[in-house]
Amino acid sequence: MSEDASYELQKLMVQLVRNDGPLTILIEGRFFDHVPRDPATGKVTAKFPYISFGPEQEIQRNAECIPGSDFVFQIDVWSREVGFPETKRICSAVEHALDGEELEIGDNALVSLEYGGRRILRDSDGLSSHGVMTFRAMVEKR
Repeated sequence: MSEDASYELQKLMVQLVRNDGPLTILIEGRFFDHVPRDPATGKVTAKFPYISFGPEQEIQRNAECIPGSDFVFQIDVWSREVGFPETKRICSAVEHALDGEELEIGDNALVSLEYGGRRILRDSDGLSSHGVMTFRAMVEKR
């Protein structure tokens, strides 16, 4: 049985982000699947800035009897620097690290990994800037 394609994509994205020099300097390697929080208060305990995985969607797509899926990933950028400049710099670095890469993911075949866009907003906590980025991956499942 082959590895879950979504999990392989997540491992690849973490590897690409952590191996990107300029991005590593900006976030100091802080890329979370589950952002650390104080269990008693629920408040984020991670040092800012950081990035995290947001929601993901899989859309099944089969072509010529080849099983495949499109995955839409959200990557969130979080900053406590005043204004949006740090959030925008990190978003740009994430885009550069991930967009258009032609890479192997393991058991499944990565057809493409493309940047889908971003939104920059102020978080409801009143302290954080939030970048919401989307990426689309086409995968042939094996």
